Amino acid sequence: MRYGIPKEIAEQNIIQRDTIKDYPKFLLNLDLPIYHITNPPYLYIGYIVKHKETQRYLEYFKGDNEGYQDLYQLALINDLRHGIKKMIYIIPSNFLFGFSVSNKIRDDLLKYYTIKKSIIFEKEIFEYTGTNVVICFFERKSVPKHEVVSFEGIKINREIQKRIYALDPRSHYRAGSDFENFVDEYKSQKPLKIKYYLTIEDVEKNKGNYEINVIDANAFTGKEYKKRRVYVNNELYDKIKSNILFIRTVDTGRDDGKAGLYVIKDVFGVDGILVTKAKYRTHPIQVFIEPKLSQYDQILLKDYFNLVLWYFREKTDSEFMTTYKYSNSKYTRKYLGLFQAKN
Repeated sequence: MRYGIPKEIAEQNIIQRDTIKDYPKFLLNLDLPIYHITNPPYLYIGYIVKHKETQRYLEYFKGDNEGYQDLYQLALINDLRHGIKKMIYIIPSNFLFGFSVSNKIRDDLLKYYTIKKSIIFEKEIFEYTGTNVVICFFERKSVPKHEVVSFEGIKINREIQKRIYALDPRSHYRAGSDFENFVDEYKSQKPLKIKYYLTIEDVEKNKGNYEINVIDANAFTGKEYKKRRVYVNNELYDKIKSNILFIRTVDTGRDDGKAGLYVIKDVFGVDGILVTKAKYRTHPIQVFIEPKLSQYDQILLKDYFNLVLWYFREKTDSEFMTTYKYSNSKYTRKYLGLFQAKN
């Protein structure tokens, strides 16, 4: 009524109901075009399973809805099944950028709908969630077809950017897939074997008289990691000393602190990075490579790795990476997955 809608009109036309469970089919019989504008609930099935108060929603994911991952995906597929021609959805941006969590809904929906445009927010929008959101304008195709879906996207963070997105069905219509396409096409026929982490268990099993200086990745004092000495046998000593690189998976916010490969000695002044407690994907991680590479070749590998990574960050505005944290830095801080790094 504060918006100027008469009370009797509101009472007649505003209806509260569970449209995922009970779709309002009576609207389809009215002689009026439907334009569905919605901010549906976001609730991921992985969360629903783990929390008693939400487990009643598990029934929604049975039958024809099996395989979908979120309540907002059920809302989308409901509109598809009922032939809605035009829709505007405010939904998590993982609809465009997510991997397995969104492959099925994109494959199913974008056979029938095109995206006319989108507005992508890389800043906090809602008071109670930090979930990144995108507003998508959907229009139903005249003929269902798997084809490239192209549209203009407006991205809003510290500035407003416009770019054209081309969602390819070969990549499950995932936005920002240039990086994955590159590593697929140019992957090595004989790839290096990569292992992550030097653990306290490795040190305990290989005790000896050879001194190694390390930082403790689980002991950050606010400004730096705690340094310590460990004593290991010749074999582990050689392994640690000959693998000079670590991966920074999370941007620090500084220009010189972007995700990528770095030399342990240059950044921390030690030989290794030790995990004394739990492994975390966000702390610095020592990289172990087989077959053994010379220091020269490891520097070459580091420079090439960072060149490719930063090129694709520039080209795609880092959209193949996961947003880690909003901050006052010059760029949105991102996380590089270990699987992506291995690729």
